Amino acid sequence: MKLSRRSLLATTTAAVAASAAPAASASGPAHGGGRRLRTGFERLAADGYALLEGRRVGVVTNPTGVTREARHIVDVMHADDRVDLAAVFGPEHGFRGTAQAGGSEGRHDDPATGLPVYDTYLKSGQALADVFTASGVDTVVFDIQDVGARFYTYIWTLFDCMEAAALAGRRFVVLDRPNPVTGRAALGPVLHEEFATFVGRQPISQAHGMTVAELALLFNGEFLTTPVPLETVTMSGWRRSDFHDASGLPWVPPSPNMPTPETALVYSGTCLFEGTNLSEGRGTTRPFELLGAEGIDGRWADRANALGLEGVRFREAYFAPAFSKFQGRTVGGVQVHVHDREAFDPVRTGIGLLITAKRSWSGFAWRADGWIDKLTGSTRVRTMIDAGADTDEVVAGWQEELAGFRRTRRGYLLYR
Repeated sequence: MKLSRRSLLATTTAAVAASAAPAASASGPAHGGGRRLRTGFERLAADGYALLEGRRVGVVTNPTGVTREARHIVDVMHADDRVDLAAVFGPEHGFRGTAQAGGSEGRHDDPATGLPVYDTYLKSGQALADVFTASGVDTVVFDIQDVGARFYTYIWTLFDCMEAAALAGRRFVVLDRPNPVTGRAALGPVLHEEFATFVGRQPISQAHGMTVAELALLFNGEFLTTPVPLETVTMSGWRRSDFHDASGLPWVPPSPNMPTPETALVYSGTCLFEGTNLSEGRGTTRPFELLGAEGIDGRWADRANALGLEGVRFREAYFAPAFSKFQGRTVGGVQVHVHDREAFDPVRTGIGLLITAKRSWSGFAWRADGWIDKLTGSTRVRTMIDAGADTDEVVAGWQEELAGFRRTRRGYLLYR
């Protein structure tokens, strides 16, 4: 652990949070005995953008960067003379969200504001640093809604942009938002460094249980070779036990296949089906809740229910994806129904479903490109399942490394 660096970062964060704190407001929705959540952007704006005064600003964001009135923060800041907003940086799916998975919007001028929009997708290191330099900004602001899973690429956009900002000599500011599936616990296997990809750059757990500001501090303190000049604007009114519906914020799909907070709740487990030949529900109205393939019948749901997994039940389901795997063909499988989200463990559930799918359907296969190993972060999950391990045995296999990550994580948590 880098205690001196962490102490410095914690001091910086506390100072920014204090300077950004607004006066108490009686307006707006409240929850939890009168608490009203304020995002990092709300606190920044309430302080008159003092943190950005005299700075030439670029914003890394996507459609989720909205106020509680559902106005995009880029539109809000562009209209405010107190902010010198000079550029926007779009991640996977693009700034305005017009691209599907694996795509982006490219370099263009935003029709609504006229601002230049630069493409960050699949750029990192010096190539991304050159983008920041070409934009002419001296401060890069990050505001994107995460969903709490290691393989959701926006947190690696955060990492790559921090690294590139350090290379380009730019200041970096993270505006915090809630983890929609709570920040109660880190769950699942920890990435092994030899499996690092854009769905996992660094050794964190599969469900990290952190906010983007906490992750930024972790990245700066543990993983970046050259730390970036980092400031974070924390939220007020958020507790680690809060799900998205406690926030009072509108849900904007962070990507086309993340339509609801319920999708986010199961995603860190059922996204593992991307590493198989089964459909993970892309092309349906319930992606990552519907799973299946041709030739599967009700025996899978029966076996999955027999596991007795807490907080969840499985319904025999049939569906025809409009795109992606099995496009236009009717497949059988399960629908995941979470009935107790407090007790639900998405990663254990994903493992149980993989095991029972393999035992229920003779056609089960891993993707030939080893994608399951990239998603889980090592070969362990795949090889244990292939060897006939049950759910408890697979989950037990990552507990030691998870305990180590939890110890590291603890030093970067900003909220109770």
